[in-house]
Amino acid sequence: MQKKETILIALGGNALQRSGEKGTVEEQMTHVRETCDRLISILERGYSLVITHGNGPQVGSILLKNEYSEDKLPAMPLDVCGAETQGMIGYMIQQQLYNYLRLKNRHEQVVALCTQTLVNEEDPAFKNPSKPIGLFYTKARAQELSQEKGWHIVEQIGKGFRRVVPSPIPIDIIEAEIIKELIKKEMIVIACRGGGIPVIKDKNEKLKGVEAVIDKDRTAAVLGQKLNAEILMILTDVEQVALDFGSPNQKNLSTLTVADAEKYSTEGEFGEGSMGPKVEAACNFVKSGGEKAIISSLEKAKEALEGLTGTVITK
Repeated sequence: MQKKETILIALGGNALQRSGEKGTVEEQMTHVRETCDRLISILERGYSLVITHGNGPQVGSILLKNEYSEDKLPAMPLDVCGAETQGMIGYMIQQQLYNYLRLKNRHEQVVALCTQTLVNEEDPAFKNPSKPIGLFYTKARAQELSQEKGWHIVEQIGKGFRRVVPSPIPIDIIEAEIIKELIKKEMIVIACRGGGIPVIKDKNEKLKGVEAVIDKDRTAAVLGQKLNAEILMILTDVEQVALDFGSPNQKNLSTLTVADAEKYSTEGEFGEGSMGPKVEAACNFVKSGGEKAIISSLEKAKEALEGLTGTVITK
């Protein structure tokens, strides 16, 4: 039997929760059902499917609960909070995909795997935390938290003071070989959610969780490389990558070579906190052996895979 091509889909936050929503289970389940309907349309094209996703609003909610209950319950560290979101979101997607598969009279099994992402303990990010998380504080409260908990806190002008944590570069996926075996058994795998649970290895090769946040798209590129996936599809809230984004001169791009994408990135065309990491991840995936990367919106996923829209990045 001919081997199916593997497509790794990296879902953006809008696959689970939209701006302005409270993030109730009902709201999230509604979006997950819409997402799963689109994922099935891709599966029907004959691919092996691996799914990853963000967890920003969900981990933010858990951190908020930690704050409000700190006088009654012990707060969990950031790596454990990430693991909690992997279980919660994985359950939602796993359940709804199962339901949609049965509606289509398909019988693939779906598994949400708790996944750890290896980072380097010597990564410069640990000495220069930059990823904002959690609540905004007054200057006085920020100073208290910095002294009590050793947090790095910075001022965001006009908003207040906020904790920042390291965002190290992912270098390996601990459960990659397990995921490969599951793909061989034609299972749909949900993995590396929220960039994966960040872990380091000590001198005895033992794993240890660290307080950090890994960019989910960077992790997707590493996961795609480890799985020898042919296609990485990054689904976000815009249909195509663009130059001069948001200006009257905006130019949408249907295709990009890695060289051109990196040139535009160097010129500052892609936002550091938005499209920049996605383009970087797409380039890294292709350079590491992937056939192509596609960036598009969730709503246009099927059309982008068919080459009708989206931005395709190749060598």
